[in-house]
Amino acid sequence: MQIKKYETDFGGKKLVVEISDLADQANGSVLVRYGDTAVFATAVMSNQKKEGLGYFPLSVDYEEKFYAAGMILGSRFVRREGKPSEEAILTSRLIDRTIRPLFNEQIRNEIQVVVLALSVDGVNDPDVPAIIAASLALGISDIPWDGPVGAVRMGYCGGKFIVNPSYGERKEALLDNVVCGKDELINMVEASAKEAPEDIVASSFAEAVKEIEKIEEFQKGIIKEIGKEKAEIEISKEPAGIRDFFKKNILKKLEEALYYQDTTKKSGLIAEVKNYWMQIAKEEFEELNLHMADDIFEKNINDILHDGIINAPDGQEKRPDGRKIDKVRPLSAVVGMLPLSHGSGVFFRGGTHVLSVVTLGGPADVLLIEGMEMKTTKHFMHHYNFPPFSTGETGRMAWPGRREVGHGALAERALSPVIPAKEDFPYTIRVVSESMASNGSTSQGSVCAATLALMDAGVPIKNPIAGIAIGLMSQDKKYKILTDIQGPEDHHGDMDFKCAGSKDGVTAIQMDVKVQGVTVEILEKSLIQAKKARMEILEEMLEVMPEPRKELSRYAPCILRLQINPDKIRDVIGPGGKVINDIIARTGAEIDIEQDGLVFITGRNHEDSEKAKKIIEELTHEYKEGDIVTGPVTRLFEFGAMVGIGPAQEGLIHISELAPSRVDKVTDVVRSGDVVTVKVIGIDEKGRVNLSLKQANSSYSPELDQRNNRNNNDVKPNSFKQRDNRRQGRRE
Repeated sequence: MQIKKYETDFGGKKLVVEISDLADQANGSVLVRYGDTAVFATAVMSNQKKEGLGYFPLSVDYEEKFYAAGMILGSRFVRREGKPSEEAILTSRLIDRTIRPLFNEQIRNEIQVVVLALSVDGVNDPDVPAIIAASLALGISDIPWDGPVGAVRMGYCGGKFIVNPSYGERKEALLDNVVCGKDELINMVEASAKEAPEDIVASSFAEAVKEIEKIEEFQKGIIKEIGKEKAEIEISKEPAGIRDFFKKNILKKLEEALYYQDTTKKSGLIAEVKNYWMQIAKEEFEELNLHMADDIFEKNINDILHDGIINAPDGQEKRPDGRKIDKVRPLSAVVGMLPLSHGSGVFFRGGTHVLSVVTLGGPADVLLIEGMEMKTTKHFMHHYNFPPFSTGETGRMAWPGRREVGHGALAERALSPVIPAKEDFPYTIRVVSESMASNGSTSQGSVCAATLALMDAGVPIKNPIAGIAIGLMSQDKKYKILTDIQGPEDHHGDMDFKCAGSKDGVTAIQMDVKVQGVTVEILEKSLIQAKKARMEILEEMLEVMPEPRKELSRYAPCILRLQINPDKIRDVIGPGGKVINDIIARTGAEIDIEQDGLVFITGRNHEDSEKAKKIIEELTHEYKEGDIVTGPVTRLFEFGAMVGIGPAQEGLIHISELAPSRVDKVTDVVRSGDVVTVKVIGIDEKGRVNLSLKQANSSYSPELDQRNNRNNNDVKPNSFKQRDNRRQGRRE
């Protein structure tokens, strides 16, 4: 193997790049190491363009390999990688969102970027190295692409920024922010935060740009040395005169449709104009294909929307619905829409309508995550669905795709900082958000609806969370920032900056662009505009649901907590699980026992939970001297009687403790099956309990007992220990 190696310092660690002929059939390939984490990226482009295709055919796949973590994972019957994990899908999206804006969208040759995680050290996340590897694979290849692009993770912990923090540092960090870009511009952001102030978030962007510039220059040096000359790609050209033809016959009709204020009719009017254009364009220009005609139509919408905002005087900008550029659409909210659910919330923001439903479960319902990077459980989940009817279309109802996974994870990250700890609220929480009508940022609508549903369910969240999407229209060096972008502004705008948080700070950000990138200044202003909108949305939400309900739904399971001595766990479980399974069968409750003796009892209702709790309390009760207990006589001996004082415990009444006076035969006082009340008079070193029947009597007098037995010269054992000594003497 021929290998060329390059190194640079990246956040205090070595970033090593190895370029070899290992995958020499690909247009470009590279191995990137960071610590002991290693990823291998390839970039391939087809030789021929796909005729009749109406979109840029780019695919990005990040593949986890279990051997990378030195583990044999999967089920017992399938010991190989299956469908991508959620983490792998999210990393694929990170790479895709970073590299896609730097391609010419008119390319119709298929391009595929594949990144394989070959080694994961458990300290350094492979996602940032994967982005850099993809950038280098494209950069040194002959595939036309306007890179390279840099990437960095910025953590904020202990009052300072950390470049590429480890997994452990990220758990403690106030902010965990992945930032990508080039030429001092940022083109992708994915951030998680614990209600971080806007000024800290803004500073992280400025710090990230410095690190990105170093990685960008490092890549440029490699590309200059060994990069291939970029291939010439055939791009279909527009027929001469078609722009003027559109302006003359369609432009005015399209403008009227775009700015028509009745939103229920707007989409129909735009569709009519488009159908008319497709018809006359084909008649006028025979060589024009349908996809090019569609592109021209969309480009004109883009130009109209940009011109109406950027070139208009401040305060007179034209938005499709007539709003000011910093105004949020009309808001409304409803809770408790589904009475049988544990909690539900509906959130309207203009034409975006989201329904969120909360289901509460027991500790056993946690999500088990066994992946390449981690093994853990999640007691809070948020899932997002985007059915085709939400955009007024027909389509296949399928499993969640990358978009659904990405939007669901974004809302989950936004809400996670305010979800109560398992120790405080022992329920497993699942929220499902259904996009019922979509006209811009259903992901942030999901954050709002999910917050309402959580409070309706009685989940004691620390702070309500709201989200908003901020957009951008830019031209040359002019730009204007838009609050609460809707469908056309999202599709034709230059930035989609989704920002969620509470009144105290930011909890999640996701930013994509359709241009080369945006400045730190634009992002700082976007944060300020997002906060203003967020506070307005929170105010509307709190009018409907000012705080979480004090009580859970009567349909929610009842979870009780019980702390037992860890040494008693075996008594609850029993041999082969016999005891615990019997409790479950008798009560219908689920029982989960932690190693520290914390027991979670989950019943269908309070009665089931209390019944199971009482049984466990009896099983694990630790008796002390002086306790009064009642139980049946279970066994008789010459020297005394055994009494059942718990579901699996007995105590001995020695014959001398049956009555105040001398007892010749045990059966003179008690018989098998008698229910007696006794007093605990001692517990030996082996945990065996000594009982007294006579001392349980409230009128018992030790003085009278002594007089009655004064003349008795017999030596009578009065405890388990004395009995054991007597037995030992007989054996000797």
